[in-house]
Amino acid sequence: MKKIIKVAAAALALLAMAAGASAQTPVERHGKLHVDGTQLVDEKGEPVQLRGVSMGWHNMWPRFYNGGTVDRLVNDWGADIVRCSVGVAHLGTGFDCDSVAAYAVVDSIVGGAVRNGAYVLVDFHSHPNKLDDAKRFFTHVAGKYGHLPNVLYEIWNEPTEVPWSECKAYAEELIPVIRNLAPEAVVVVPTPRWDQEVDKAADDQITDYDNLLYSLHYYAATHKGWLRDKADYARGKGLPLIMSECASMLHTGDGVIDSYEWDEWMQYADRNNISWIAWSLSDKDESCSMLRPSAASDGREWRDSDLKPWAVLVKHYLRRNR
Repeated sequence: MKKIIKVAAAALALLAMAAGASAQTPVERHGKLHVDGTQLVDEKGEPVQLRGVSMGWHNMWPRFYNGGTVDRLVNDWGADIVRCSVGVAHLGTGFDCDSVAAYAVVDSIVGGAVRNGAYVLVDFHSHPNKLDDAKRFFTHVAGKYGHLPNVLYEIWNEPTEVPWSECKAYAEELIPVIRNLAPEAVVVVPTPRWDQEVDKAADDQITDYDNLLYSLHYYAATHKGWLRDKADYARGKGLPLIMSECASMLHTGDGVIDSYEWDEWMQYADRNNISWIAWSLSDKDESCSMLRPSAASDGREWRDSDLKPWAVLVKHYLRRNR
């Protein structure tokens, strides 16, 4: 009987250990991240693939920029990372028009990520080149949060029809601003044509700074195998990638979900340990917007009926292998 009790106690101890390990937050598991070759790795040097959700433009959907939303995305949906999309040069209400509101939403999302032990990508969400505004923004944000292990910085969302030389020059001016305040932080560098021409960046990489990832954005119903070929070329040249914005429908953000091509992209990300962040947490009338207008501003109160099909699909892929 004593032997049986000892065996049972040992089994319970193992279960408790397993439960404790699974209960760890993403930051507890991985700590401070850095880039090694083409791979994002954790503080132990082990490959890391982060999976998460991007907030919509902060100046269009500020109501979702709160701690309850982050609680829901991390603890229910299974996100490791949340992207805080600070809108710039958009509708006359972006960071360039109201910096106080922009800094406030960053505080909300970073605070929620810290409390939940998740990573957060602070995204300067601009299409045009707004370098001076970006310097002002990241001086403030990196100055406030540069000491944290879980904050990453995306310095320019989706440049449009500009050459790689402009993206590179922009990055080389802005990276030192962040590095002075957050010396070891991971910085996400833009690539031309809505973050698709990763091959151009691979042929002329930034060499003066480390801990860089290069952004690759796609909408699976439009961007198919030909863009994965570009990604293969870039990785073959040693370019580390992050899918910092991706979705399953047309590049317009609307149209039918292409579940086949989305899964092809997910398999590609898994094979190559590439982190991905799905767009977007908003309630716009389009298929890439995850919530219905009925959704409460505080994510703690979302019902299944508040989630659109895209949200259900994203939740499924976030929860896999958890």
